[in-house]
Amino acid sequence: MHPHSMPADLDFDGERYVPGIPGEIAYEHWHRYAFARRFATGKRVLDAACGAGYGTALLATVAAKAIGVDVDAAAVAHARGRYGDRMHLRYEQGSVTALPFANAAFDTVVSYETIEHLAADDQPRMLAEFARVLAPGGVILLSSPNKRRYSDERNFRNPFHLHELYRDELSRLLDPVFPHRRWFHQQPLYASALWSEGPAGSVDACEAWSGSAGDVAPIAVADGLYFVVIAAAAPDALPPAGPRVSLFIDSGDSEFARAQFNAAEVLRQDALLKDRDAGLERLTAHNANLEELVAARERIVEERDAQLAVVNAARESIEQALAAGRATQDEVRHALDESRTVLTKREVELARARNAMTAMQGEHRSLEAAVQAQERMIAYQQRFHWWLQLPWIRMKLGWQRWFGT
Repeated sequence: MHPHSMPADLDFDGERYVPGIPGEIAYEHWHRYAFARRFATGKRVLDAACGAGYGTALLATVAAKAIGVDVDAAAVAHARGRYGDRMHLRYEQGSVTALPFANAAFDTVVSYETIEHLAADDQPRMLAEFARVLAPGGVILLSSPNKRRYSDERNFRNPFHLHELYRDELSRLLDPVFPHRRWFHQQPLYASALWSEGPAGSVDACEAWSGSAGDVAPIAVADGLYFVVIAAAAPDALPPAGPRVSLFIDSGDSEFARAQFNAAEVLRQDALLKDRDAGLERLTAHNANLEELVAARERIVEERDAQLAVVNAARESIEQALAAGRATQDEVRHALDESRTVLTKREVELARARNAMTAMQGEHRSLEAAVQAQERMIAYQQRFHWWLQLPWIRMKLGWQRWFGT
């Protein structure tokens, strides 16, 4: 592989550890591989289900040859890209239930946090494959969650785990192929440590205490969160007993840094809480003032509503009066129209009466003239001379009637 080629990206899914992820998961995974180095020195080592490949690379620093195998092509590509240019190191794709290697090809097989990811029927197949590729006198290092501590007591279910095991179940699985075992327990601890400046001494160089201000006693180590088992087919294949306790801390002391950060964060959060409480007090006082203002506003609104009720009642009375006035106005207008019609008719009749009177006056004058003429005639006729001329007047009138004149 080209020395400058970049590794494929590999996201942390919450289960498979990827270097760079801090916290307990880093301690757990790195510690297991650090613990395995004593059994890998000068050996042909297989890291079965190697994941991101960091553990295989660590074992390769002391092994004669280290091969990592994983079923995930993306994980293998990532491992090759990041670590593949180192000596005595190689990565292959393959399943732990069908390893792509010859019989007796390895002296040590390491498989951490693998068995629980297999279905129950596949777990014996994986162990049989480990036995097949392991040379005589070789050992396996296997880890597995302690189901009682990991899941039952925490009421927790890991969605990536297909079949977790209790201790006796793991023992029964190992019995047919790896009957000889040394058991270890692993769990992250928060404790105080004392150590000498000199090199490590004998196997009894470690002591562990548990207690309180009242009394202390040698620590009674209970079941850990994980089992770590060194197993072999033959009893003499098991390595000599090592130290009773193995400790691991990353070079950056990240857990202690995280604890300090958390403590500082608690203080910061406490200060924020105090500020919040002071703010809440101010807000409570402000809310009290607002409530008083709201109460005053409600009183004003009630008074306004009462005033509006009076105004609305007066308005309704006015509107009713206006409506009645409009009705009366309509009636008056109608009566006025009728009066105008009658007046027009009467004016016409008056004009006619005036014309008739004028005519009557004319007739009256004519009658008066006729009466006056008649009176003159009568007066004339009453004179004696008129009586002497009367026979001649009658003869003249008759003569005129006779001749039609």
